[in-house]
Amino acid sequence: MATTYAALLRGINVGGRRKVPMAELRTLMEGLGHGAVRTHLQSGQAVFTTGSGAPGGGRTDEDALAAELAAALERHFGFAVGVIVRDHAYLRAIVDDCPFPAAGSEPRQLHVTYFSTAVDAGRFTDVDRAAHLPEEFRLGDRALYLYAPEGLGRSRLAERLAGPRVTRGVVATTRNWNTVVELVELTRD
Repeated sequence: MATTYAALLRGINVGGRRKVPMAELRTLMEGLGHGAVRTHLQSGQAVFTTGSGAPGGGRTDEDALAAELAAALERHFGFAVGVIVRDHAYLRAIVDDCPFPAAGSEPRQLHVTYFSTAVDAGRFTDVDRAAHLPEEFRLGDRALYLYAPEGLGRSRLAERLAGPRVTRGVVATTRNWNTVVELVELTRD
């Protein structure tokens, strides 16, 4: 049975740099043997199927799929792109486990940073949470939830959380709540 995944690409098509046209991304992924490839927005989300019964079937390890796509992107475009691959169940759990009242928030206020691997809470010990109120963050399963009432662009906490102490050794990429919810719908089998 084929499994549907989302690939989250970090830091592409921002400010006219590191351009990855979505049509080329789809073609590249199809060339890797993935089926039903679709892209969402220009900021680096792709949904695809793979596994038993899908074109190029058999590959279902998220880390291996991410590494394969990252290597293909670097070969094709000439620059490294961090990639995280997650299945529908994980993406659904991220929405279900949100510690903030998502229904009452505007999409610009709530964000999820996805990590390629689990991050230790110790990475955040020097973040003065009280100094950043009313902004808040909570850790989840290979994810960080950020509530930023004034939006990500004005968030001092978001800037702090994107620093090297937090992101060292992991791929980390952030999506707004609309995209988080949309990825659940797009990966529904």
